Amino acid sequence: MPDLSTTDLFDPVQLGPLQLANRIVMAPLTRSRTEGDAGVPGPMNAQYYAQRATAGLIVSEATNISAQGRGYAYTPGIYTDEQVEGWKLVTEAVHQAGGKIVCQLWHVGRISHSSLQPGGALPVAPSAVKPQGQAFTNTGFQPLATPRALELDEIAGVVDQYRHATKCARRAGFDGVEVHAANGYLIDQFLKDKTNLRTDAYGGSIENRTRFLAEAVAATVKAWSADRVGIRFSPISPANDIADSDPRPLFEEAVRVINRFDLAYMHVVEGATQGPREVAGGFDLQLLRRAFKGLYMANNGYDLDLAVRARASAAADLIAFGRPFIANPDLVARMKTGAPLAEEDKATWYGGDAHGYTDYPFMEKKAA
Repeated sequence: MPDLSTTDLFDPVQLGPLQLANRIVMAPLTRSRTEGDAGVPGPMNAQYYAQRATAGLIVSEATNISAQGRGYAYTPGIYTDEQVEGWKLVTEAVHQAGGKIVCQLWHVGRISHSSLQPGGALPVAPSAVKPQGQAFTNTGFQPLATPRALELDEIAGVVDQYRHATKCARRAGFDGVEVHAANGYLIDQFLKDKTNLRTDAYGGSIENRTRFLAEAVAATVKAWSADRVGIRFSPISPANDIADSDPRPLFEEAVRVINRFDLAYMHVVEGATQGPREVAGGFDLQLLRRAFKGLYMANNGYDLDLAVRARASAAADLIAFGRPFIANPDLVARMKTGAPLAEEDKATWYGGDAHGYTDYPFMEKKAA
């Protein structure tokens, strides 16, 4: 166990208007635990998040900004009144437990299946480039389809989905929102040249490929305020069959774009999502950390030792932990005391009921 006597990992930190109890963040974790297709959270979801509210900040599971933005069965939305009411159960439970929670705004773009889309339509994307992989549907995993390229006059309507979802998140009692621009989903698809083959104002040059990002962030900030907005990038992750031929200048420009808005934080997947931190053809992501004007949230493969070292070297302001939070609702206390971590049951990651979701024991209950 690393020496914790000099680390500030467990000390309070200011994030915009929010005072966080510590620098530990619960990363967004898709668990596919809403009932039916309406995407409405319920009491079980509220219990799950409240159990983990000792994290300085919770970033909600990725949450669909529209019916069109949905790519996985049983995932929540934040665009209808019913969804807003469901999320109120969650945010109130987290706040009563002393925590803070932001809503991650998600449009999957091409990472979907017609059975998950309104009217059985094709998923939309910057370009009609078929991804390799499978979609998690109501009937199990299905091969991803070739998407339909968005028409130029449709893009403003998709941008407006970010505005509307932000307003819904505010009504639902969230403390802020995180724009999901990572892991091969819609904004990432516009950014990277493997998936963006457009020849109009949204494709080609880096300036054009960052245009949708700028418009989505602008709509989000206008719907709330910049100090309540964060963003997530995965500059070198191949998640969901995505890549860019030269990611360093692309993401240096992406940071310049978001710096215009004075966002609260930038959340970066360092390396391959759920994979190695070192990626062939990657670059030093500290370049982005130094260029960004807000707080830098680091993610991917962090354990306590790596987190302590990242704080000691000022490599990150906040450290996000994902999978360890699944089986350890009291992860902060376990790390602070050196208690062993429980292992999660991978068979219960996606879908199902309370088993493998809200029934992981706390240290005290385990001892008893």
